[in-house]
Parts: sequence; structure tokens; C-alpha cells
Amino acid sequence: MFLHVALLLLAMAVAFACAKLLKLSIELCILVTALVGALLGGAGIPFRHIAEGATAYLDLCLIFITATVFMNIVKEGGGIDYLVRKVLRRFFRQRVILLIILMFLMLIPGALTGAGSVSVLVVGGTVALVLKSLGIKEERVAAMVFLLAGLSAVAPPVNIWAMITTAGTAIPYVGFELPLGIPVLVLGLFVTFWFGLRGKPEDLDVILLRIPEPPAKMNGWRVGLPFLVVLLFIVVPRIWPFALPTLGLPMGFTIAALLAWALSPRKINVIKVSTDTFEQLLPLIGTVIVVGILLQIMTLNGVRGLLSLSIISFSPLVIFLLLPLALPLSEGILAVGGAAVIGIPLTWTLNSIGLHPTVAIAGMSLLWMLGGALPPTALIGRLSVQTVGYTGSYWKFLRSCWLPWVLISATGTLMVVFSKQLSFLVR
Repeated sequence: MFLHVALLLLAMAVAFACAKLLKLSIELCILVTALVGALLGGAGIPFRHIAEGATAYLDLCLIFITATVFMNIVKEGGGIDYLVRKVLRRFFRQRVILLIILMFLMLIPGALTGAGSVSVLVVGGTVALVLKSLGIKEERVAAMVFLLAGLSAVAPPVNIWAMITTAGTAIPYVGFELPLGIPVLVLGLFVTFWFGLRGKPEDLDVILLRIPEPPAKMNGWRVGLPFLVVLLFIVVPRIWPFALPTLGLPMGFTIAALLAWALSPRKINVIKVSTDTFEQLLPLIGTVIVVGILLQIMTLNGVRGLLSLSIISFSPLVIFLLLPLALPLSEGILAVGGAAVIGIPLTWTLNSIGLHPTVAIAGMSLLWMLGGALPPTALIGRLSVQTVGYTGSYWKFLRSCWLPWVLISATGTLMVVFSKQLSFLVR
């Protein structure tokens, strides 16, 4: 049985490599891999499992879509341009403060949606424009945008990796605020200062000419009120959990988007914004759908069970040594599916040896985010390079990330190893 499943895994890996050699898209490569796994596993073309896998992450897709529509409406109405211009006029000569504000601009969209790609799509272009105007080299700007976008996906309140892992291990998704928030802020500041403190800035008037002028009636309330609504949808059910119904983040983002549309001083074609949003998110949604199919097929033919059994068979020392390599690679190959395939059995194993699962999952999230730049999927990395307009070598872009990469890897691994000692962070 073990030999049969191991050969299936090898055949699926060969199928993926062949599809890649034929220059198929990443999404089609993953789909071909899943179909080969089903056929060689004796299941034929299992339409029911394909349908179930395709809808496995439907809730995540709804969050991606509604949150990005909301952010794009804010952007279309001139809200993002208003904020950036205000920040530049006020803090242009105070580089440290300006960089910190840009960091938070990058962190907020991903923190609200759980998708670092949303941060890149919504504010990445504008932030990159400001960073390049500050005299920062293009590959360093791309690296900074990627790392901050990845950290935004780790940040609370929405962390997709943690949600998937907790759902599969029957652990409540509560108490993650400090274990996720503190490392993200500390590492985010390091990334921001490492890439942003060097460089000779251009003249402020020249920079402002490149940023569109917002409508004259745009003000802080028009921008801030929709975000307050999203915050209330997140916070209020936690304060009064049994008194108010939990309507869910997609509903919260939908209401906030309607409010942003109503408050916008500029006329917005909601249908066009929604259509453009779907086009923006198509690679992300497509990848999530085919990864869901792949996981379903891997469960059907036993490959997922083989991987899980292999993980729990390792000694703790081997697990700790492999974490900085295995988790980013699983994200690069399976995207968020790495949390389901590796994260769930890994959490069981860590919990069985007395480590704190909440802190350990928070640490693993930092390692998974690095995989957003690794082929074959490289979701956030590809988007960052495209958004910044970097046309150099992709490997040169990756090399620019080396020191923050090492620091994030060390932080995530140490959080797992010392999760029991850090359990005081869980509230």
C-alpha cells in the first residue's frame, strides 16, 4: 500500500513537471496533476470530488472578492490617493514616519482580507510609486512590497493559514491577535527600515504630480467611515458573542463597499469596478480552486494520508530543522493548501509533545508567507513584481529579500520551538 501511494505521488510530481515543460499556466499544471492522480489512483474522472474540491475554499473566495471590491471602490473614489497625498504633504521631510505610515497602508488590506495579493493589487502600485520617488532601487521596492504584503496576510484579524489549520484540528480561531500582531509589527518595521532608509528622494512637487488628484469634496470621514464599519463587523461579535449574530466578513465588506460607494464624491460604476475586480483576482481564485481540487484528489487516492503519516513520524528535532524549508515550499506548490496538507498533521504532532498550538500556528504562518514568492505558484511574488513594474531577473528580486527572509524564518521557527513559553501571548 505504501509503495503504491508513493508511486502515485511520484507520478503526480512527474505530471506537474511535464505540464510545466509544456508551458501551461500554473493553474492548469495543478489541475493536470490532480487528474493524473485520480486516473492512476483508479478513480477515473471523479466529477463529484472535483466539484467538492472546487468549492472547498468558497468562503475564502467570497472574502477575497468582497474585500477587494470594497478596497477598489475606496480607491476608485479617490480615497487612497487622498490618504497618500495627505501623508506625503505632512510627513515627506520626516522619512521614518512616512515609511511607517506606508507600512500600515500595505498591512491593512491584507489584514482585513487574509490575502496579501489584495494589498498588492489595491495599494501596492501607489506605495511603490512613493518608494521609488524616495530613491529606492526597483528590485528593493518589489522586495519590500512583497514582504509587507506577505506580512499583511499573516496579520490579524484574518489569517487564512491559521483558519484552515484550526478548522482541521478542532482548535478555536481565537487568541491569535497578539501571537500574530506583535511579530508582524516588529518584522514589518525591520523590513520597512531595511529597504526604505537609504536613497535620495525626488522633489515633493514632482512626486505629487504622479499621484492623481482626489475629488475636491473628499475628506477623512468619507474615507474612514467604511473602514469603521468593517472594524465593527470584526470587533462587535467578539465583544458580545451571544447577543448579536455573526454576519460574517463577506457581508461586512459588502455593506462597507456600499457605504463607500454612497459617500464617494466621484461617480463610481459599481458594475465596472466589480468586473475589474474579478479580472484582478482571477489568478488567485483560479489557484485556490484548483488547489482545492488537488487536495480532494490527494485525499481520495491516499497521497495526503501518506504525507500526513510521514510528518507525524519525524522526531521533533527533525521537524524543527525542516520547518524553514518545508513550509515555504508547501506554500509555493500548494498555495493555501499547504496549511491543510502539512499544517493539520504538524499541529497534531506539536500539540502531542506539549507545545502550544495557537502560538505554533502563528509561527508557522510566518513561514508560509515566505512561500508566496516561491515557484511554481509564487502568487504574491509575481503580483509584486508586475505591480512595481520590475523587469529584471526574478531571482535578483528574491536575493534582495535575503536578510528579512532569514529573520522571518528564524522568528517563525523559534515561535514554534518556544510556543509553550510564549503562551502568555494568547488572550
